[in-house]
Amino acid sequence: MRPPPDPALLYPDVMARGSLAATLRNVAADCLAALPDDALAPAGPLHAAVSAAVPHRAPLSVSAWARVRRWSVRGTEPYQGMCLVDGWTHDLAEVARAARAWRDGVPLEGIGRAAPFVHLTGRFEVPDSDPARLAASEWQHLRREAYELEYDWREPYRALVEAAHASPVLRALYPFTSHWVLRFSTTTRPRLALVGPCLTANADGTYGVGTGMLAPDLGLFATAPEAVACAVRQLPSGLGPVAPGE
Repeated sequence: MRPPPDPALLYPDVMARGSLAATLRNVAADCLAALPDDALAPAGPLHAAVSAAVPHRAPLSVSAWARVRRWSVRGTEPYQGMCLVDGWTHDLAEVARAARAWRDGVPLEGIGRAAPFVHLTGRFEVPDSDPARLAASEWQHLRREAYELEYDWREPYRALVEAAHASPVLRALYPFTSHWVLRFSTTTRPRLALVGPCLTANADGTYGVGTGMLAPDLGLFATAPEAVACAVRQLPSGLGPVAPGE
């Protein structure tokens, strides 16, 4: 792979001002110039961080791409570090509008209206880090993600996520994926406590249930509800509410 071009060729304006943070302030003087100096901080020449005025948001990360002139943003919540918003654009003024909305605590949907390039991941904000709400947020993210997929196996995967979410027992757990394998935890991130089997959706429309990620040693099923029912039977009894993963 060829090395990326010299940043000075893609971003002469940024390099002239010394940082992306300074360039952002200049481009969006109407909405960012009034921010405190420490609210818009450089994180290297081509990266910046915009702190939020609310404690349940980590600083918004703003980055310049290495191979084409393009800007991306990523906003997370601080407890688990999970992404709430992301997106990319060619318009730095749009980035500034997103950054200001993030800074001011505008609801996530409002950030999308202020800067339409922003993509909502489906997670919602949980200011008090309530573990049951964090689990519900993660379920909402997985469901949205499943409907946004463009892979050939998206339909079986969507069916699996929806069938798992329809199970009250599984819906009460914290869901997560690894290599598109659906798994469950009795605690939230950052320290997961795995419980139950792994669920997989296959391109041929079958569904696997296994004790590990590599093989469906607990069964291969024709429908997602059958696979979910098998997974539920493997769960230990007496599971309590989701706990903080501290």
